[in-house]
Amino acid sequence: MIRALGDLPEGVLGFQATGTLTAEDYTQVLAPALEAARADGHKIRVLLDFTGEFDGMEPSAVWQDLKMGVQDWKAWERIALVTDHTWMRDGLRMFAWAVPGEARAYPADERDAALQWLAANG
Repeated sequence: MIRALGDLPEGVLGFQATGTLTAEDYTQVLAPALEAARADGHKIRVLLDFTGEFDGMEPSAVWQDLKMGVQDWKAWERIALVTDHTWMRDGLRMFAWAVPGEARAYPADERDAALQWLAANG
């Protein structure tokens, strides 16, 4: 399940993921928020919070994730992954070259640092 986060710095989108992600999480939660940001002419800066239990992704969710990332490659500016799942942080570091925009991984106790980086200019 993905839910939008509120109370974030201006220009920063945030989402918390728990359980098993589905295609509907992407099409009904992520896609509309990202499309609205792009329509406003904003570069996408997003916090992905995986601090809760995460059970993986349905195959259809993997496909939606892939489509979303390449749909408008230049619209992505910064992605901050916040998680205590070491394999996720290591995976992002290893494959950051394949992620649109600049991506960084943070442990859960550095969530504020992730938000500061997302909100910073330059």
